[in-house]
Amino acid sequence: MELSVYKIDGTESGKKVVLNDAIFGIKPNDHAIYLDVKQYLANQRQGTAKTKDRSEVAYSTKKLIRQKGSGGARHGSLKAGIYVGGGRVFGPKPRCYRTKLNKKLKQLARFSALTYKAQENSIIMVEPFAMEAPKTKEFIQILKNIKAGDRKVLFVLPANSENIYLSSRNIPYVNVITVDEINTYTIMNAHSMVMVDGVQDILESRIK
Repeated sequence: MELSVYKIDGTESGKKVVLNDAIFGIKPNDHAIYLDVKQYLANQRQGTAKTKDRSEVAYSTKKLIRQKGSGGARHGSLKAGIYVGGGRVFGPKPRCYRTKLNKKLKQLARFSALTYKAQENSIIMVEPFAMEAPKTKEFIQILKNIKAGDRKVLFVLPANSENIYLSSRNIPYVNVITVDEINTYTIMNAHSMVMVDGVQDILESRIK
C-alpha cells in the first residue's frame, strides 16, 4: 500500500511511502484482536474491590430466636447476608486480573488492527516536525490541515516529543503516543491514525 506524505500545512511533500504488507496487508485475525484487547483491558484493572462477608461485619453474635418452635425459619446471627447491614454473600475480593499472551499472538493482533486501518484508508502519513513550544491551537490547526478529523485521532510518533504531547493533552479526542506504546486497543479505539514518517520503518524492524 502506497501513501503520500503530507506536510503539517496540509500540502503533499512529494514523498510517497510503501507500507509493508507483512504489517499493513495481512489477513486480519479477529480472534487475536479480541484476546489482545481483552488482556489489555483486564490489565488496567486494579483488582482492589472488596466487601465484608459475615465473618467481618461488626455485629453481635447473639442468636436471634430459639432454634425451634417459632414457626419460622432458623436464624443464628444478624451477620447473615439476608439482613440489612449483614455480610455480603460471594462478594468481590482483592485479586489480580492480569493475564499472559504469547508475543507472536500479540504481534498478530497488532498487525491485524493496522491492516484494518489500512483497509479503511484511515492512515495519514505526516513528515517529521517539531514544535518550539506547547501550543494547543497550533496542534489543532495541524490536525485540520491534514484532515485527521475530530473523532478519536491516534497520533503516533517515532520518539517522544514533550511539546507535541503537551500541545495535545487538552484535546479530548486526540491520543499522542510513541511507536513503543502502540498496542491493539489504541489502534482499534481510534477512528483515524496519523503516523509520522519513520514509524513504519521502526515497526518493520521489529518483525520477528
